Order: sequence, then structure tokens, then C-alpha cells
Amino acid sequence: MTKKIVVVDDSYIMRILISNIVTADPDFEVVGNASNGIKGLEAIKELKPDLVLLDIEMPEMDGLECLKRLKLISSAKVIIISSVAQTGSPQALEARRLGAVDVIAKPSGAMSLDLAQKKGHDIVIAARKATGLPPA
Repeated sequence: MTKKIVVVDDSYIMRILISNIVTADPDFEVVGNASNGIKGLEAIKELKPDLVLLDIEMPEMDGLECLKRLKLISSAKVIIISSVAQTGSPQALEARRLGAVDVIAKPSGAMSLDLAQKKGHDIVIAARKATGLPPA
């Protein structure tokens, strides 16, 4: 049974890149995406995903606020994929405190066109682990 994923990132290009990374694994299906935390919460409520891939820096509602509210409406696991979530950063620590199961830093800033090459494998491994799937 495929696991349902919602991707929340303010960059359309990053939503496409992240979606392409996870859907390369046949056990995942991206069922929706959103450009900010408010739209993300609406999509999560409606689509009931198993996993949310969430950016931090977004307009209207950032990823940390979205993560706080998400826990009230969904049991979906959350992986943060963000340029500000470097290992040990205050944002990464706060995301973990709020319940993110993993935090993956975008390698080249907010617009990391090299995400698939540099972090694609890490994202798929984290997504499989978060959703209870065995390593590929």
C-alpha cells in the first residue's frame, strides 16, 4: 500500500523537485502540495496524508507554526526540508521539539536545484523510516 505525502514549500520549483524525489520510490504518492502553512493545513485536513514534507520559511504561516497546528488535526509524520534547518540550528531544534521526525537541510539555500543529487537519497530514506517502511 502506497504512503500518501503532502509537500508544503513556498517555491513551486522546490515542490516539484521534492515531489519527483519521493515519487521515484513506488511506495510513495504525492497526493497534494501547498505554498504556505495555511494552505498546507487545509490540504492535510482534506487529504489525510501519512507524511508531510514541510519547509520552514514561507509567507503567511511558516513551517514551525504549521507544525504546531498540524499536530492538532493530523497524525501524519513530518519531515522538515529547509535551508534554515542546518544541523543544530535553533530552527532545527525547535522543529524536533515540536515533533518533526527528521530535519533535512537544503544544500544550496532556499532554491536548492541540486536537492535530488545532494539530498535525494537522504529524503527517501527518512520518508521510508518515518512511514514505517523497510529500507529500500
